[in-house]
This record gives sequence, C-alpha cells and structure tokens, in this order.
Amino acid sequence: MAEKAKNPELMTTIEEILKFAIQREEEAARAYGELARTTTDAGLKGLLLDLQADEVNHRKILRELAGSDDLPQLGSAVPDLKISDYLVDEPVNADSRMQDILIFAAKKEAKAAELYDRLLGQSSNPKHKRLFQFLAQQEKTHKLKLEQIYEQQVLQEN
Repeated sequence: MAEKAKNPELMTTIEEILKFAIQREEEAARAYGELARTTTDAGLKGLLLDLQADEVNHRKILRELAGSDDLPQLGSAVPDLKISDYLVDEPVNADSRMQDILIFAAKKEAKAAELYDRLLGQSSNPKHKRLFQFLAQQEKTHKLKLEQIYEQQVLQEN
C-alpha cells in the first residue's frame, strides 16, 4: 500500500480506496488540530477545531463504509463559489490570519476533490466510480463551506 499511497491510480479495490481516503482525512484532521493548538486567536482556534471535527466526521463516514457492502448515497450537485480559485494561498502557521487559513483550507479541499474527480475519470469499475464521485462530492462540500465562511468573514468585512 505504500506505493499506492504515493500513486492512488494503482488502487484496485474498494478497501484500498477507502483506506487511502481515511488516511487523507486523518492527515487533515491532525494538521487542523496542530494549528488549533498553536494559535492564540480564539476565533481562529474555534474555526480550526470545527475544521478538524469535519475531517474526523468524514473519516467516521468512510470507516462505516469500509465495514459495509453498501455504496454511499450521492447528494445533489455541490455549487462552486470559486472564491478561493482566484486567491493565492500562503503557508500557514500559528500566526496566520483567519483569511489565510480559510484560503489554505479551501484550496486543500479543492485539490482533494480534483484528485477524486481524476480518479473517477480513470476508473472503469462502476462501484469505484460511485465511491470516487461520493468522495469528490464530500470535498466539494467542505470547500463550499469554507468559501461561504470566507465570504461572510472576509469579503463582507472589507
């Protein structure tokens, strides 16, 4: 699986796909948690803890899928506000502003959605396609949430 973690195109089973996705969620949750522990800004800490909770919940959903033969239910299409598409993300740290964290997180979610969309396009297995579609949809939902917060917290304040 080490090679597959570096090259997800090599994944051939639902279990491998879910394991890969769970690892990505765990990494994201860890990163948000670390930033939350180091920031001194209370509002930013709350946002980071919310982002961490979203990733933990997503991991929980994926783990439940791993123990089931059922395929995930797909929701409706997720709108894309495209706000973060035109913004430059900077490396984040404990001193980052909320605006920077939101841009960083939205771009991270967009990259994850793009990965799953690419894997969806490369897959010929209908079950894999459905799972990749679900995973991409989840990441797009996270991006939408972050862009809505950005719109409320940053754009409307300026």
